[in-house]
Amino acid sequence: MSDPAAPKAGHVVILGAGHAGGTAAALLRQYGHAGPITLVGEEPIPPYQRPPLSKAWLKGEADAESLALKPLEFYAEAGIDFRPGVSGVQLKRSDKTLVLSDGSTLPYDILILATGARAIALPIAGADLAGVMSLRTAADAEALKAAVGPGKTLAVVGGGYIGLEVAASGRALGAEVVVLEREDRLLARVACPELSDFFRGYHEKHGVRFELGCSVVGFEGEGRVSGVKLASGEVVACDAVVVGVGAAPNDEIAADAGLETARGVVVDLDARTSDPAIFAIGDVAHRPMPIYGDRMFRMESVPNALEQAKQAASAITGRPRPNGECPWQWSDQYDLKLQIAGYPFETDKIVVRGDPADAKFAVFHLKGDRLQAVEAINAPPEFMMGKQLILSRKAVDATRLADTSVSMKEVAA
Repeated sequence: MSDPAAPKAGHVVILGAGHAGGTAAALLRQYGHAGPITLVGEEPIPPYQRPPLSKAWLKGEADAESLALKPLEFYAEAGIDFRPGVSGVQLKRSDKTLVLSDGSTLPYDILILATGARAIALPIAGADLAGVMSLRTAADAEALKAAVGPGKTLAVVGGGYIGLEVAASGRALGAEVVVLEREDRLLARVACPELSDFFRGYHEKHGVRFELGCSVVGFEGEGRVSGVKLASGEVVACDAVVVGVGAAPNDEIAADAGLETARGVVVDLDARTSDPAIFAIGDVAHRPMPIYGDRMFRMESVPNALEQAKQAASAITGRPRPNGECPWQWSDQYDLKLQIAGYPFETDKIVVRGDPADAKFAVFHLKGDRLQAVEAINAPPEFMMGKQLILSRKAVDATRLADTSVSMKEVAA
């Protein structure tokens, strides 16, 4: 990384008004930044919480106002120039300007890239048919809510967390749901087989149908999707499709400007890029993970967005670097709350605590006697203490960890 010395006053421009960008703008004011702040957002509404889109929004329990990070008037009151409906098209580092999609040019002293990630589209026939959707924005969620309900069939391409959350919400709305997954188990890239088996069984009890080990080769329909074609030749009839096969970082503007990128914009522990006047936070950032040694990783989670917003705002305002946090995320499906802490890098042992049949258990991933990650279903103590153990790097006794008669506080002690 470059010399971390960067101006601590002047005009801060934040490109991207998602959870990371919106939080960074508010924190800069909270931390005492007195200079101008401009927040540029591609969507027409202020920064909002995205995780409820696949759950509460679809079920009609939330809307843009209830999910807003701050009310719209906050930005004017805080002296933050909020510009909705605009994106960045070119970054000119030599003269510290950002060219926007409306043709205007925005000068900056400090730039924060919070451009997030986009849903990966399938490059197959019929992908442009009406009713073939992804779920990244409030507009996506509104379109999906209008397309599913009793008497409708929703096909979900991808058996990851977003796909399963959408499946649960689809069932809550009365739709038939079929999940199409390329791998031979659900959550193959992000969870252990024990968790995959549990979620499959739980969803099947709620009426979700699964087709595993299948490849989607096209979408069929006249103007609007009516079926998903598989490599086997089978066509799965449906009224709507949600494609949830992962996300790609919106790092093109950074790469074109010569910033270091590697599956995201490379940053240091202050969220600073290879240019000392530019920071990158949230889903677009490829960041250090000191808990796991020299490993770098791009994380897609609200806690990561909040942590990096704090890092950037602290560095810009001259505050001490905030303490490192244990990465974590969550997923709500039906009456299940899955809480995940850490990542199972280079693990050699899995310990299951509790009984999956009770829908209250935790899966611990160890490397030797060190805890790397925990996946907890309706098990807050296991999640909370597991998070502490991951962060502290304390040795763990696997036998005691598996024994539910030993409290998690005792295990951690």
